[in-house]
Amino acid sequence: MFVDIHAHAYRKPVPFVVQFPSPDELLRRYDECGIEMGCILPIVSSEIYFPQANEDILEMAENHPDRFLPFCNVDPRCLSDSCHAPLDRVLAYYKDKGCRGVGEIMPNLPTSDDRVQNLFRCAEKVGLPVTWDGSDRLGGDFGLYDDPGIPQFERTLARFPKLTVFAHGPIFWSELGKLETPAQRKPIFNDNADYILSAMPIPPIREEGVVPKLFRTYPNLLGELSDAFRMLNCDHDYGPKFLTEFQDRLFFGTDICFAGMPFHTMELLLKWRDEKKISETVFRKIARENAIRFFQLPLSIPE
Repeated sequence: MFVDIHAHAYRKPVPFVVQFPSPDELLRRYDECGIEMGCILPIVSSEIYFPQANEDILEMAENHPDRFLPFCNVDPRCLSDSCHAPLDRVLAYYKDKGCRGVGEIMPNLPTSDDRVQNLFRCAEKVGLPVTWDGSDRLGGDFGLYDDPGIPQFERTLARFPKLTVFAHGPIFWSELGKLETPAQRKPIFNDNADYILSAMPIPPIREEGVVPKLFRTYPNLLGELSDAFRMLNCDHDYGPKFLTEFQDRLFFGTDICFAGMPFHTMELLLKWRDEKKISETVFRKIARENAIRFFQLPLSIPE
């Protein structure tokens, strides 16, 4: 019933901070929840998580080719910490190995940083989509920094029109409606990054933010909904309208970070389908069919 375009897994456990499921734990969750396949995204930047080898992801996909699709990832600071680093050679290598995308890209650098832009340029050259995750600050966080209104993100979309960007994370989705305050952009973590201290309440959407405008302007923008729940759930009138308008460009994802993590976006999609706030067609496209078509998956789509 679902295809997950954003999942994580560790080959073996790590000491603390993040406890990604093992491949077996992830498959058990998939079987419990009706998820047919998933894209496994490695974490390679060290701001929060322990860097992960792309080869671990390839091994998981090789062991379960009918359930896992591998992504690769490259820290834009690698190979000389330069905006001229030949990251296209690295990405081409992993594309040849079967990787279907790059990301998630989440070092705590400005989105407009020349090294980050070089990574986007190389991904466009090689023909791999990227998954972008953002932050509202530099230091003490993970994710590519951008200002309110995400202008650096927009300039990236305009600068690389042949680069497909999967937008992900609260920094992007908080701009679904017009921001009431900057604190709405992202929950606040403590210094050990192990729990949320506070999150600004989200009122119903009174005015559109930049996100729907970006979708209408940039055809290379796609949306991954795992972190969209907070904004979609705040307005059960506007949320279904947004999903319906952009039904061909939105994708289900879990961003699973531990084995028992709840899938709130899945629950909301099912609820809105059952309440007929979204049509069966819209539900099926977002839940699985857009992913099947985009990644050319060996799964059937009912006529």
